[in-house]
Formats: sequence, structure tokens, C-alpha cells
Amino acid sequence: MKNLIIVESPAKAKTISNFLPKGRYKVLATKGHIRDLPDKRFGIEISEDGEIVPKYSISRENQKKLKDIKEYAKKAETIYLATDEDREGEAIGYHTAVALKKEPTEIPRIVFHEVTKSAIQNALKNPRNIDMNLVNAQQTRRVLDRIVGYKLSPLLASKIQRGLSAGRVQSSSLKIVVDREREIKKFIPVEYWQIPTIFKKDLEANLIEFDKEKLGKLSISNIDKATEIWNSIQKEKFKIESIENKQRSVSPPPPFMTSTLQQTASNKLGFSPKKTMSLAQKLYEGVELPDGKKSGLITYMRTDSLNLSKESREKAVEKIQNEYGEDFGKEIRNYSTKSKGAQEAHEAIRPTILDLKPEDADKFLEKDMAKLYTLIYNRFFASQTTNALFSLQTVTISGTRSKFRLSGRKLLFKGFYIFSDLEDRDRILPELQKGEEIKLQKVSKEQKFTEPPKRFSEAGLIKNLEALGIGRPSTYAPTISTLQARGYIEIEKKQIQPTEVAFIVTETLEQHFENIVNDSFTADMEKDLDKIAEEGGNWQEILKEFYHPFIEKVALGKENIKSLKEATPIGRYCPECEKEGRGQSELLLRKGRFGEFIACSAFPKCRYSENKDGVPNKKKELKFSDEVCILCGKQMVIKDGKNGEFLACSGYPKCKYTRPLKLDFLDVSCPECGKRVARYKLKTELFRCEDYPKCNFSNRIEPSVDGQCQKCGYRTGKRVYRGKEVIECLKCKHREEVR
Repeated sequence: MKNLIIVESPAKAKTISNFLPKGRYKVLATKGHIRDLPDKRFGIEISEDGEIVPKYSISRENQKKLKDIKEYAKKAETIYLATDEDREGEAIGYHTAVALKKEPTEIPRIVFHEVTKSAIQNALKNPRNIDMNLVNAQQTRRVLDRIVGYKLSPLLASKIQRGLSAGRVQSSSLKIVVDREREIKKFIPVEYWQIPTIFKKDLEANLIEFDKEKLGKLSISNIDKATEIWNSIQKEKFKIESIENKQRSVSPPPPFMTSTLQQTASNKLGFSPKKTMSLAQKLYEGVELPDGKKSGLITYMRTDSLNLSKESREKAVEKIQNEYGEDFGKEIRNYSTKSKGAQEAHEAIRPTILDLKPEDADKFLEKDMAKLYTLIYNRFFASQTTNALFSLQTVTISGTRSKFRLSGRKLLFKGFYIFSDLEDRDRILPELQKGEEIKLQKVSKEQKFTEPPKRFSEAGLIKNLEALGIGRPSTYAPTISTLQARGYIEIEKKQIQPTEVAFIVTETLEQHFENIVNDSFTADMEKDLDKIAEEGGNWQEILKEFYHPFIEKVALGKENIKSLKEATPIGRYCPECEKEGRGQSELLLRKGRFGEFIACSAFPKCRYSENKDGVPNKKKELKFSDEVCILCGKQMVIKDGKNGEFLACSGYPKCKYTRPLKLDFLDVSCPECGKRVARYKLKTELFRCEDYPKCNFSNRIEPSVDGQCQKCGYRTGKRVYRGKEVIECLKCKHREEVR
């Protein structure tokens, strides 16, 4: 009888299966939460004794997954929960056990930092019980976010604009962006002057003193003082006052944790946090290696720890010594994070196969995945390499009234820079002698103005959120994505700029729900969640302290927040209603998602509208097609989209069926139902049954006319796989090389 291992990701399940003895284990994936708060209901009740009770349910789409898991669970000798090692993973494991009608203590829980054979085997030897402290921390966060989302979001939508939302981490993050924009808007530039000076031998020097007055950035504040200094310098004679030589040792950076990986990938590779985490997820869950085996290439990517396993550190130093010499690997280093509440039991992000160099990984990884792997690999090995050593030289040049400083540096020992770019190049000064006279080559004066603080980049915002203790590694990327999706921010040239509605929402929350946007409140709440996870704090007390005052504020907000959606009569009647004989309907000035507009008060019966200047908007006439919808039978209409014309059901929004205006049919029958197969040109090229989605055949590979899989008998198609043309089954993915 097989043992059953339950994970949350199908890709992870496939990788783990490769490491287990055939016939002894079955690995199934939940594809996320099997049991969760309902999608379309609040899902939280108050019990008779005042406790806040989450009402979990199993969605319709999860019922089939659960049924499959239950069937295997009945026959399994042992069931293992192997979901991710963070709070979310612990909660998925707990709810899966409950859905299987098992006591969580009945099912062994196994955890691992990396999806590799040794890690899986070691985990199976050392199972533990579900950690209810982690589960309670997760469900406290989940309930808090549900309370805020379900009670505050509708209030904002009703008072300001449809489609708005609020959240505990989301709204405090938005306030940080809005506050920075407020600083920029109220910023007043301050004039200052600089005196760029070049001495003989093209030596650029910084003016540091004039008439024994130390000169900072803003101390030359006007043209009169700048001119005085400029005139004086041209008349002075200069000599080398002092030469100071010293050495500086530079320590390597620590390995990556989630926030620093997102920041570095953004700065060096131009990846958004969302893209970085998506690529890292694939590297963690496993990719197919050239030998046909599948393995995870990095450790778990959602971590706020800088810890590294002793084994990985020892192997890294040994490898560095063997390849570069003992001078580059003198000590085994360990790091600890300064982040409050960091999960130090976890590992930092590192490669799992230390012998897999980036140049070898390039041959089989996707381009962007290879770039991220290279970043992680080099950072890990750099963290275990010897310090770099620089020679620094500081030269002071003095005149009658002014004093200048020159700085130079030279790399003496590369150290950890063998694994990273040396961004600051050597600046080697020429041979100079103390007391030697040096001639002035050029001096000028430049007017400058102080600049406002810069807008946040995605990397900068994440760094700020981490410093303030807002959110956790798993929340940074989704938070930025949500702010974008809700229309609160726009990202242009890598800078985050809040929209007009962001100011309105933030001002409303500051006035009526100060704690929701207060960064200290959000950070303190994170500490409370950490306390529950680590010490088993009273999660019900935390929920009660928040829930009742918050609900009272929502009730007051419904009465006191002035609606910005109120329509104002403009003193004219709708011409469309008068023309159609529906009587007189007032025209109203309204506020919409894209600004102000004028519309008929009889909406939705009358859809007449004008722009804010009173120019009528053109009424779109439906262009009907001869075809009917294959789902509901209603007539199809021709619509314009960003990629050109397409067909849509006239029964929208009840029926949402769409398809391209013209289908490019192949001379191939559908392997599912026998009808024709058509070529769809969407974001990527797809081949679908003409009856799609009635018939769900859809594939990226073009089916061949007479190809048949030798393994399962299904239709095959040709494609390029790792630089070679192969014949691949569209169903079981069995491949054969084209000879």
C-alpha cells in the first residue's frame, strides 16, 4: 500500500515524486488552500460568548481535488503533510487535515528548506506535528484582512468610487507612497553653488575649506560668495599639504532573503518583485535537468532569515578554496538578520546544487530564470568568500585661502569580488610628494538647486516597508500588484506615482480610520502575529481588540464620510429622453473612474452621456454577426479590442463567450471530439477546437495530421525542446527526438 504525501504545488509534487522509491509513495497537490474563508460572503461570525469565529468552506472547484485526495487517503498506509514551511503552508496543511476529517495531530508533518533528494529523505525520517501556533498566527492575519477588506472596501466604493479597496498592509503602504508625493509637491528648491576645480594632470579636486570655513554642500549659497571664492582660487598658489595612505577591508554582502532578492533583481535585472517571485518559485519547486531528472535549484524563496546550513557553508568554502585558492576561502561565515520578528529557523536563499555553475545552468534554463539563478548563486558564494582589500589614498591641497581634497583607491585583493561586479573602478592618483607645488588647470562656478526627494522605485518601497516592519516577505510583491490593479499607483520609468484617487482614499482613511494607515499600528500588529507564532499568544484577544472598535468606526463612516459620488443637476434635460418621448429627465454632473462627466438621471434605462464640456458622447451601435453563441445560442456581435475586432456574445455580461473574428482552421481534427482545430493568436499562439470551450481541447503545440503517441495513443505535435526538434504527445507529454 502506498504512502500519500500532500503538497500545495503540482510542480513541487512532480519534483518530489522523482526522489521517492517507485510504487511506495503517491504525491498529490492541493493547488493552494483546499479549505478557506468563502469568496462571496463575509465568513466571520460572533459566537454567544463573544468569540470571533471564522467560517471556513470548501469551494466548488476544490471539491474535485479533495475527492481525489480522499480516495488515496483511504488506501494510504501513512499520510504526510509536506506543504511549505511558512505560516501559510502550515495553515494549508492544517485545513487539508480537517477537510480529510482527521485530527491534525494524526497526520505527520514534514518540512524542508529545499526540494532535493537528501532534504526529502531527511524530512521523512523526522516528521513532526502541525504547529498550531503558526496556524493561529495565519488565521489571525487572514481574519484581520477579511474584516478590513469586507467592511472598509464597500464603504470606500460607496463614498468615493466603484472598485476601490482597502487593506491592513495595502493602505499603510499606499500612505507611504502618498506621503512621499506630498513631500515632493511642497518641496521648495534652495539655491547653492559649486566650484568644480581641476589641477594639473587632470586631477578633479573637491573644495572643502575657504578662509578656514568648512564648506558643506549648501554653504556657498549665492553668486556673490561663489564669485569671491572663484576669483580667489585663480590668484592662489597651491601645494600638497598632506598625503595619507591606509588600507580598508570590505566585507562581502550576506546571502539573499526575500526583500533583498527583490530589490537587487529590480536594480540589476530590471525585474518587478512579482516577476522575481514567480521565477524564484519555479527554481524552488524544480526544473528538469539535462540528465532528465527534476530538482529544485534554490532553497525556499519566502524568508526573512540570513541563516545558512552548516553543510552548505562548509561545502561552499571548500569549493572556493579548490577553485580560487585558500586565500579566497579563509573562514566559514554565518549571518543573522536585523529584521524584527525574522524566522531565524529558516534558511536564506541559496543554490541547492553547489556544483551547478551559472554557465552550466544557462544551457537549460529559460533566459530570465538563468539570470535570477546566477544572481542567487553568486551572492551565496560571495557571502562565504574572504574580504576584499583596498589601498586608499587621501591628498590634501592647500592654497592661501582655500583647501581641496583628492581621493584615490586601488584594489589590492579581489576577495568576494570574484563573484560580483566591482562597480567602483580603481582611481589611481599619480605620484605626488608632500610639499610639492601643483598648478591650477581649470576652475569654474556652477549654480545648483536642491532637488526634492525621489519617488519610490518598487525596490525602494520594499526596503522601506521592511525597515518599518510592515508586512512580511510573502506580502511585498502582492501588495504592489494590488495597488496597481486598483488604480492607486502607476509605475513609469521604474518610479511609483500615486494617482488622484490614491490621495482621496488616503485622506479619507487618515481622517476616519487612522490606525489602518498608521505604519506603527501595522508594524505592531505584525509583532502580535509573530508572538502568536512563536509563543502561542491569545489570538482571540487580538481579534476582539481590533474588531469591535473598527466596526463602530465603519458605522460612523457611513454617516459622516461625505460622498464624492453625489451627482449635481446642471439645469438641463436629457435630449435623448425627450426625443424618445420618455418625458423630462435631468442631466447630472457625475464623477467616474476617468474624471467628471454628464449623464442622464434615468440611467440605466437611458444611457445618454456627455463629456464635462457638454459634448455628447457618440453612441456605439452594435454590429451583429451572422453567427450565434455556442454556449447560449444568442447572436454574436462584432466588437473592437486592443488587438483588433473580435466576436462577443450579445448576452454579455450573463454570457462572456468571445473568440477571434476569423478562425484559421487547420486540416486536423480535434483529438477530443473530432471537429476542426483552429489557430488562435492571443498573447501566445494556441491551437483549439472550434467548439472551445464546449470542447476543452487547447494546446500550444500544433497537432500533426497523422501523429499518434506510442505511449497513450493520443495525437502528437512537433516542437523544439532544448534546441532539438521533438515529437511530443499533447496529453501525456511523452517525447521522442525527430531523427
